[in-house]
Amino acid sequence: MLLFSMVAHEYAHGWAALRQGDSTAWSLGRLTWNPVKHIDPFMTILLPLMLAWAGAPIIGGAKPVPVNPRNYHNLRRGDIIVSLAGVTANLLIALACVPVVILTGLLGGAVTALAEPLAVLQRMAVMGIFLNMILVAFNLLPIPPLDGSHVFKWLLPPRLAYAYQKLAGAGILVLLFFMYFVPGIRTVVVGPALFVQSLAERLYLPFMLPNPLS
Repeated sequence: MLLFSMVAHEYAHGWAALRQGDSTAWSLGRLTWNPVKHIDPFMTILLPLMLAWAGAPIIGGAKPVPVNPRNYHNLRRGDIIVSLAGVTANLLIALACVPVVILTGLLGGAVTALAEPLAVLQRMAVMGIFLNMILVAFNLLPIPPLDGSHVFKWLLPPRLAYAYQKLAGAGILVLLFFMYFVPGIRTVVVGPALFVQSLAERLYLPFMLPNPLS
């Protein structure tokens, strides 16, 4: 579910960029659902493994889809639309997972022979709600190079926006600093996901099938 959600996030960036006039992602073969094309050796594999080995909270990501904002029909509008496309895709997946949980529960209750495999699918959908809301909240943080920074910079005066964008050059170091040394930053990410999860539970909890792993 996490792999699918990350691929959808990057695909949405590339698709939105194409709609805004930039074909960079398409020409480089990144406008694809093939997960292999979106795997970054460091961000997707090594960094999560290193953090897990150190016993630290795990963060990671897919290989960013390359875009050239100079090709957008309108630079400001295009940059905002492309930046928000990824989190929009994750939000839509989270919302779509709610009826999937309910429908699998109804079908599993009606056809007992399918109850166990449907229960697995149902729990994947439940996890999909939480994971995608984590991706939404995380990527909206106004920390370069996350998507939220590409929107936030347009609220700043040009000189300050330029200096702010240069933080993206430090990339993962800036992000790790905020995640580990800024108090409350993890609550900002996990809090909204837990809140949406609790709201969704009110809808799907009566339809949950027995856990096949218990």
